[in-house]
Order: sequence, then structure tokens, then C-alpha cells
Amino acid sequence: MNNKIKIQLSFMMFLEFFIWGGWFVTMGTFLSQNFSASGSQLAQAYETQSIGAIVAPFIIGLVADRYFSAQKILGFLHIIGAFLLFQAGVQNDFVSFYPFIFLYMILYMPTLALVNSVAFRQMEDPSKEFPPIRVFGTVGWIIAGLTIGFLGWESQKILENTFYLTAAASLILGIFSFTLPNTPPTADKENLSISKILGLDALSLLKNRKYLIFFISSILICIPLAFYYQHANQFLNEIGMPRAAAVMSLGQISEALFILLLPVFLKGYGIKTTLVVGMIAWVLRYILFAYGDVGGGIWMLILGVILHGICYDFFFVSGQIYTDFKAGSQFKSSAQGLITLATYGLGMLVGFRVAGKITDLYSIGSSHDWTQIWLIPSGFAFIVLIFFILTFKDEKIKLENE
Repeated sequence: MNNKIKIQLSFMMFLEFFIWGGWFVTMGTFLSQNFSASGSQLAQAYETQSIGAIVAPFIIGLVADRYFSAQKILGFLHIIGAFLLFQAGVQNDFVSFYPFIFLYMILYMPTLALVNSVAFRQMEDPSKEFPPIRVFGTVGWIIAGLTIGFLGWESQKILENTFYLTAAASLILGIFSFTLPNTPPTADKENLSISKILGLDALSLLKNRKYLIFFISSILICIPLAFYYQHANQFLNEIGMPRAAAVMSLGQISEALFILLLPVFLKGYGIKTTLVVGMIAWVLRYILFAYGDVGGGIWMLILGVILHGICYDFFFVSGQIYTDFKAGSQFKSSAQGLITLATYGLGMLVGFRVAGKITDLYSIGSSHDWTQIWLIPSGFAFIVLIFFILTFKDEKIKLENE
């Protein structure tokens, strides 16, 4: 892979995640500030991610992988996405806003697989070449948060600008995609089934008791995860955290750093301990959120955000590695599709709804009893942690580079 292609792929990844991070993190605050949206309405908006995750395999499997070049579909989806994001930003109430964000996420979620497909097809050794490219996606998300934070859009209550900014970025990526290296379809048009598209071929993995326990725990832990994505920025702004979006970018910086420690930790302590540490971090972060404040307890809020790196990497990324190990060569792709569908689809769909109902339950006028709200996902994560510790037996896994 030559330097020109490396630069192209890096820019593609940067924009892909700049777009997502540029509006998704602050959408809860935007809906609360602009539309006085309820927790249930926030849940409805954030559920579009889960619906998109469920629909994405059909778009990729039935269309992209069979009939069209990946970079052309990527460009087409982002150009339409630019229009939808702009329209979402100009709406005056939740009822008119929702259809645009719903349609947008149906189109955006498939692009996450498309950018990976475009990148992988240009690489001779993806295990070595992909991480330096993918890290630009994390950088894009971080830059988006820092931009919003330091421009003061949250405090000025002009978060509709996030949709205009990301619409422009989406249009740029859409046009730029047509300059990317050609990535023609590779799937067999005759032998593709719905079960393969959804990863259902890998259901046989659930016959293994250890993997079944991990699978159930993964779905359950997505319920407290949804609280973070849906309400963390709203919470920080509501209690007066300066530049909340910029502060939340510390979570992505932490994620990028802790992923470097993950192989060492897996090799030294095993898969069970790694997953347990990830779940302990979930319990701890929400306790920190529950009792932190913008005065003397601000360190608790910042530490809670920084723990995102351990929460995400030590459970979800190590879980993907564990899934890859258990699946073997026959079901690698199907297994990853299945765990993604179960977590980002089913688990977070339930999680967003639960989070919305809980925040409505503890709403006090235009504010909330955040201590009670955050103790609920902390307690739930603790129950999942105990279930996992008592039922999952450790096993040695082999990493690809071993």
C-alpha cells in the first residue's frame, strides 16, 4: 500500500468518525435545550443507532457486497446523509426532527462496514496496516468533541450548528469517496443467505457454555452503556461542566491509549480477568458520576469519563477478540456480525429505552436527580459483573500475533 492510498484511507477514517462524534455525543443536550425533549424522546432518537445496526447487514450483504463498488455506495450514502443532517438541524420540534435522524442512521450505520471494507481491500497485512489507519477515526471523534467544546456551542445553546458542521463534513466525504481506490463487490450472488448476512450461521457458538455466558453478559452490559451515550453529555451540561463535549473527548483519548495495553493485559491475566476489569470500570464510573460535581468533586466526573477507555476496550474490544478466537476460521465473519447485532442492535435498543424511562422517572422540572439516575446503571452493571464472575470459567486464548 503506497503513501497516497494511506493518506486517502486515513482522511476517510477521520471524516467518518468526525461526522458521527460531531452530533451524536451532544444530541441529548440539543434535544433538551431546543425541544425540551423528555427522556423517552431522547431514547427514541438514540434508538435509531440500534435500528441502523440491525438494518446495516441487509444493506451491506444484499446490495453493497453483491452489486456495487464499496467506495461508490459510501459516497452515495454520505451525500444523501449530508442533506438529512442539514434538515435535522433546521427543524423546530422533535416530531419533525425525528424522521430525518431516523433515515440518517439507517444510511450511516452501513458506512461503518464500508470504510473497513475499502481499507482492508487495499492491505496486504491488515493486522499491521489497519490500526495506524483506524486510529485516525478516533482522532476525528476527539477533534469533533474539542471543536464543539471550545466553540462554546453547548453553553450558547446553539447545538444545531453541530448538524450543519457534520453535514458539510458528510458532503466532503461523499464527494471524496469517489476518488478512493476501486473496491468492487466480492460476494457470491448465488450462495448468500439471510442467515449469513445476519451472522446466524454462528449461532452454533452458543452451544458452548462459556461463550453463551459471555454472549448474555455482553447484551446485558449494553444496558448501562446506553445510559452513557444517551445522557452523559446532557448530565454534564445540566450540572454546569464547562466545555462538556471537550471533556468527553478524554474518553476517546483514553480508549486509544488503553487499546495499546489490551494485548499485554490479555496475555498476562487472561480473558476472564480482562472482561471483569472492564465490568468493574462500568460500576465505578457511574458511582463517580452519581457523586461527582463541578466543585470539589470535578475530579470524579473527569475520572468517570476517562474510565471509558477501560470500559470499552477491556470488555467490548477484548470480547471481539474472544469471539474471533471461539469462532475459528469457519465462522469469523458471521460471529462478529452476530455479536454486533446482539450488542449494538438488541442490547443497546433495550438500554436506550430503559435509560429514557429512568431519566423521566427522576426528572425534577427542567432538571434531574442525577445521583439516583446513575446509581441504577451502576447497580445493574454490578449484578452483571457478579453473574459473570460466578458462571464464566477462564480459558487461555491465543492472540493472532502469538
